[in-house]
Amino acid sequence: MTHTSTDRPATRVGGALVPVLAFTGIVVAVMQTLLVPVIKDLPQLLGTEPGNATWVITATLLSGAVTTPVAGRLGDLYGKRRMLVLSLVVMVVGALVSALTNDLLTMVAGRTLQGFAMSAIPLGIGLMRDTLPREKLGSAMALMSSSMGVGGSLALPAAALVAQHTDWHALFYGAAGLGVLCIALTLLVVPESPTRAQGTFDVLGAIGLSAGLVLFLLPITKGSDWGWTSATTLGLFAASAVVLVLWGVMELRLEAPLVDLRTTASPTVLLTNLASIMVGFSFLVVSLVLPQLLQLPESTGYGLGESMVVAGLLMAPLGLTMMFTTPVYARLSAKYGPKVTLILGMLIIAIGYGAGLGLMSAPWQSLVITVVLGPGIGLAYSSLPALIIGAVPAAETGAASGLNTLMRSIGASVSSAVVGMVLANTANDMNGVTVPTMQGFRVSFLIATGAMAIGLLIALFLPRARPPHDARRQLPDRPELTNAAERSLPL
Repeated sequence: MTHTSTDRPATRVGGALVPVLAFTGIVVAVMQTLLVPVIKDLPQLLGTEPGNATWVITATLLSGAVTTPVAGRLGDLYGKRRMLVLSLVVMVVGALVSALTNDLLTMVAGRTLQGFAMSAIPLGIGLMRDTLPREKLGSAMALMSSSMGVGGSLALPAAALVAQHTDWHALFYGAAGLGVLCIALTLLVVPESPTRAQGTFDVLGAIGLSAGLVLFLLPITKGSDWGWTSATTLGLFAASAVVLVLWGVMELRLEAPLVDLRTTASPTVLLTNLASIMVGFSFLVVSLVLPQLLQLPESTGYGLGESMVVAGLLMAPLGLTMMFTTPVYARLSAKYGPKVTLILGMLIIAIGYGAGLGLMSAPWQSLVITVVLGPGIGLAYSSLPALIIGAVPAAETGAASGLNTLMRSIGASVSSAVVGMVLANTANDMNGVTVPTMQGFRVSFLIATGAMAIGLLIALFLPRARPPHDARRQLPDRPELTNAAERSLPL
């Protein structure tokens, strides 16, 4: 049976730990949106068809989703700091591979390696849980969780500026440099976690989960190109269902599984993960819709005619307001609990998208949308790790946080597929060029509003009861961490 090693001394941490881990989270999140500003030019840059060029984006999403829960479990067993550094090393190698090529297959391979770094976010949350004192834990985990959205938003203007004025390969050199900086800071500032899970790594479980996720996410991300009713798409969905069911049966029979399905099936963890899918879905919609609306020429009758850089700058407040919401979340969560802050965040997101249906006729209106959505997404993202951490044993925080991050990635992948399908099915042909329509943008916002309505309904059913006492008994030699976990428990 998996349990926690408790014979390790308490770890002293400096004040730089939280900023370093949060900065690392922001850097690895940048990998997902690094190429968004040049996405329309990728076919020409790589000398391939548009359908093939999208693999440069899809590969990173897939590898990030697959490796996150696996790295989380490895971190629980062998050290979260060790796995954090390893994931950053793989990211740097991937960035350098991409920087040195114009070949599609080599570029996809490099982008796949970059996706490994997404596990840094749940690993960072686990390190905070294991090393920080009670008074710092809530706001620190909130900032780390929000870094996933902050990095994705702040990358847009920075990447646009680089892509517009230099060779696009400079994006990868910059990513590699940031990765090396994160490795150095982590080695200097971040201590290894004193908490370990006992047991062995479930290799078959890792293979099964990875296969099931690839079979599920691949048709989601490529369904628009292949056709949603094609034999390939339907066949992969069916294969995914079979593999994941068999994987689940196997995991339930193991003493030390990759993912403790009995823990993840508890009401708090299950409902939080379902809500995470909705939050991940809604976050990506604004990043997919507003940059296109802002850059469409005014000759379309509704495009706002802004440059790539201006569009990126108008999106930046989304990440900035998420970051500034962290201390507000800490106060609200301490007083009312993370369940209330999650509901409040989702309500603000729903209001932002609902209001955005009528705010698409001027650049300043896009700014209003991002300023409203940012705090809502920040509150929602910040609440998720507190709910998860408060409901699982300390020895499983890496795997549980990794699974929660995976749920957000699945939401983002589904969002990308749905918005892409909506925009494609409502597009107009203008002088031989397919152009998204205002109807498509508004339908996308309406779907995001609906996703938040579903998320709110799920969050309302989160239990008020505390998790079982044995889930809070995992750190008998670290009472301050036990108190921190209790403070983060759902209402």
